[in-house]
Amino acid sequence: MKRTLFGVALLLSGLVPAVVAAPFDFTRNPIEESEYYSPHSMGCMLLQECTEGVVEINSVQDLRDYYGEYDVLPAEFQQLLDVLGEIGIKVYIAPERYFLSGTRGVYHTVSNNFYLNDKYMVKKHHLMSVMRHEGWHAAQDCMAGSIDNTFIAVIRDSDDIPQIWKDMAADVYPAGALPWEQEATWAGREEGMTLEVLQACASDTPMWEVIEPTPLTRQFLVDKGYIK
Repeated sequence: MKRTLFGVALLLSGLVPAVVAAPFDFTRNPIEESEYYSPHSMGCMLLQECTEGVVEINSVQDLRDYYGEYDVLPAEFQQLLDVLGEIGIKVYIAPERYFLSGTRGVYHTVSNNFYLNDKYMVKKHHLMSVMRHEGWHAAQDCMAGSIDNTFIAVIRDSDDIPQIWKDMAADVYPAGALPWEQEATWAGREEGMTLEVLQACASDTPMWEVIEPTPLTRQFLVDKGYIK
C-alpha cells in the first residue's frame, strides 16, 4: 500500500488554447505571487486556504459558466459527477497558477476532493481523461478500506493492464507510483471504466465484495481488519 496525499495527472501531450477566465486576484489568497506554480500553492489549494477562482463543478452548466461556453459532453461526465457526489467527493476547477507546471488534475486523499487545472479542461477530451483518471484514484482510496483514510490500493492486477498504458505511465511517473498510476492512466482513456468502480464504491456493499481485490490488496484489507 502507498500512503499519499494526492494523485496527480500530468500533461502527456500537446498545448491547448489559453483559458478565457476572470482575472486572478492575488490579494485574496494567503501566498505571494512568486509562490504560485509550486508545491506550496498546490497545497494551499488542497487545504482550501487558497480559494480565489476555485469553483465547484456539479454540472456541464457550471463549466459553461466558468468558460463562457462549453462543448457537448458525453452523459458519462454527469454520471461521474453524480456518483462522486454520492460518495462524498467534490470536484473543483481552479486556475492554472495553483498547480505545478504540467499538472492537469489532483486528487487529495485527506479532503477527498479533486481539482482540475482550468488551462487544460477547456478541451473536453482532456476533461474526460482527467475526470476518469482522478476518479480512479478516488476509487483506489475507497478500495483501501474507506475514503475516510489516506491510503490508496490498486484495483486491477498488473497482468491485466495493457502494456501501452504501463509504458505511458513509466514515461511520466516515478517507479514507486507506477502500480497506482498505470491503472489510472488506462482508466483515463476507457469510457465507463472509472464509472464502474466508483459505482461499486458508492454501493452499500464494501467495494472489495463487489470487485475482487488483488492478492496484495486483499492482504492489506485483512491486516487492517476490513476483511476478517
